Amino acid sequence: MGNLEMSTGDMRAVIRLLTAVERTPEQERVLGVARERCARADARFEDEGIRLGVPVTRALEELLDGSPSADMEPAYTYAFQALVAVNFSDTYDLGYWRRPSWFHTVDEEMTRHGVPADLAPVAILFGGPPLRLPHPGDAVPWMGTFPASRAAELVEAYEAVLDRLDPEVRETAEVLLEPMRVEAGEWESTKKAGRTEDTVFFWIH
Repeated sequence: MGNLEMSTGDMRAVIRLLTAVERTPEQERVLGVARERCARADARFEDEGIRLGVPVTRALEELLDGSPSADMEPAYTYAFQALVAVNFSDTYDLGYWRRPSWFHTVDEEMTRHGVPADLAPVAILFGGPPLRLPHPGDAVPWMGTFPASRAAELVEAYEAVLDRLDPEVRETAEVLLEPMRVEAGEWESTKKAGRTEDTVFFWIH
């Protein structure tokens, strides 16, 4: 399956970067960094012998123009993640997962014990980007977003069922629970400071 990472930031900054008619000097600087990340992704795919239908660098420019040339292509997801990466915090590594179906198993057990579906793993990990992108296809990458304002709600829901979960399922739930406890505390600090980092971003690649 791939590596699971999370980061936090202001998703509105990403959307503004994609939709701006005239970009500010700071937006141009950030976009330059994103273009460099896309170029590195293309170089990595070439080294690994992976051929994408659309290069990631081109996918980014097509997203900026609002005119994707393919309906199903992972490059657009990588390009969007590059924009997120330059606007969000450093990533928190949640480990390597071999089977995406495992999260569905975890999801089913947690919801059976009372965790709301919109707080369960599948919804937060595989919910997709906050805007329409061409589908990445059957393989990774996948992404999901979650409101930082609901982190405390998620923590409460998970902690309420931990003791009733199968040990393997509980272990996975705790992998997600630990950083979300941190996010719950950070959200309170963010509000008090008047900052705008209101989105938790999950990235599986």
